[in-house]
Amino acid sequence: MKTNKPYNPFLISGYHSPDYFCDRESETEKIISALANDRNISLMSVRRYGKTGLIHHVFHKLSETESNTVCIYLDVFSTQNLNDFVKLLAENVLGKVDDNLEKAMKKFASFFKSFRPVLSYDPMSGQPELSVKIEAETVKNSLQEVFSYLQQSGKRCYIAIDEFQQIAEYPEKGTEALLRSYIQFTTNVKFIFSGSRQHLMNEIFLSAKRPFYQSTQLMTLDVVNRNQYYQFASSHFQKAGFTLSEECFNEVYTLFEGHTWYVQALLNRLYEYRANIDNQEFVYRALHQLIEENTYSYQELLNAYSSVQVNLLKAVAKEKIVAQINAGQFIARYGLKNASSITRALNKLLEKELIYKSEKGYTIYDRFLGIWLSKF
Repeated sequence: MKTNKPYNPFLISGYHSPDYFCDRESETEKIISALANDRNISLMSVRRYGKTGLIHHVFHKLSETESNTVCIYLDVFSTQNLNDFVKLLAENVLGKVDDNLEKAMKKFASFFKSFRPVLSYDPMSGQPELSVKIEAETVKNSLQEVFSYLQQSGKRCYIAIDEFQQIAEYPEKGTEALLRSYIQFTTNVKFIFSGSRQHLMNEIFLSAKRPFYQSTQLMTLDVVNRNQYYQFASSHFQKAGFTLSEECFNEVYTLFEGHTWYVQALLNRLYEYRANIDNQEFVYRALHQLIEENTYSYQELLNAYSSVQVNLLKAVAKEKIVAQINAGQFIARYGLKNASSITRALNKLLEKELIYKSEKGYTIYDRFLGIWLSKF
């Protein structure tokens, strides 16, 4: 557990401790129970709903109750191929499974044949740092060695692979089947596969043709309960000697439909005022401040898109949710081009994740961008 308390309790990045993590009790219990009973988890939701924070919270709880447990978190969003993935996995496994990094290096030197670990020291902190070099032609052997190393350690390990859908984009054929073949036989390691691109995650885990079909317990993350969120937020204001009215909190929660990161971002600014938040003027002052700070980047973003795409973005932003994007009434209301042009523009915006499709319809992914666009 980290000992230094954050100045602002409404964290917008990272995980500190349970005191700064809101609710998710049932989700935490469900994941821990699944892992304890040897079931892997696939965790899905749109981005910024709090998946990563939940994973770190689960790991915190596991570390408290299982003293010899190894918890490893990987974010594979930036990986482009299998080589990147194996390199990231190896660098995180080494030094975690073995407590002493230098001892681990000696064991690795004798255990691994297809790649070379390199130990260096941070010039500022003096702390040891690890990197590995993998040759493209030996990457599959390297992956096998990592899983064999995990298996022979005998330790109970939990590995979370965030943005797991990225593996579907790798150029190497058969990556999913290769990973599945090692995962299912590494019995002392349990996995959390987390992802924000739900259509890709659904294809990986719900398609009968894919290797990971029916291999995990599926879990979809919803918003935090409004009342529990208010109790959490109000208590932190009270600890600082201030109040947060329920009316003001409800305005924040409703603005973003409970979308965790955006609620946190606005609460972070409201807490910064060091005042009793008892008037909605505070809420909209903070919102204006946040959007104004991002105006330049939003303008630059729009410059990269065609007028048809930008006009569609603005129309969706004004509607907030569009059930049928090619409906004649919607097209006419905003003076959009014909249906085929709208479809092409929509596909591009979906690909770039500026728009996403929920059960209710199409909406702007970035809530702050959506509010900014709706003003035009």
